[in-house]
Amino acid sequence: MLNKLLKQRAHTIDMNTMDSKKELVLKYENQLFDAMLNADVEMLEQLLHEDLLFNIPGGQTITRAMDLDAYMNQVMTWSSIYAEEQTVNIIDDNAVVVSTVKMKGKYYDHEFDQRYRFLRVWKLVGQDWQVIAGSSCELLEPPE
Repeated sequence: MLNKLLKQRAHTIDMNTMDSKKELVLKYENQLFDAMLNADVEMLEQLLHEDLLFNIPGGQTITRAMDLDAYMNQVMTWSSIYAEEQTVNIIDDNAVVVSTVKMKGKYYDHEFDQRYRFLRVWKLVGQDWQVIAGSSCELLEPPE
């Protein structure tokens, strides 16, 4: 279902070229950001593999269930997500994406407006790409 939606948006993508695979994975990555911004749990369920492990900036490792629960209970809310830079490497049926992202939102009662570095591993599962692993860290601004 998700693959059909993204294919419609991408028009015609030749899956045999490396650049086309990278372009498609970036569409999935950006769809993930949209799902996060809109707390679209249904879309997140499609994009996140059931065995996902993700290290968040505080050092904790969360699962898909924990991540979905945070969105369902509005523990995590976003007011903006902007990808400043994205790099993709394709390795067989896996894609490694490194992104620098400006994010503004709220986690419980803690408001933040910060840049983060994300590393996500996507895997082609059937006809769709899903996140199987990832990590994020806060980027510290250099002193003036």
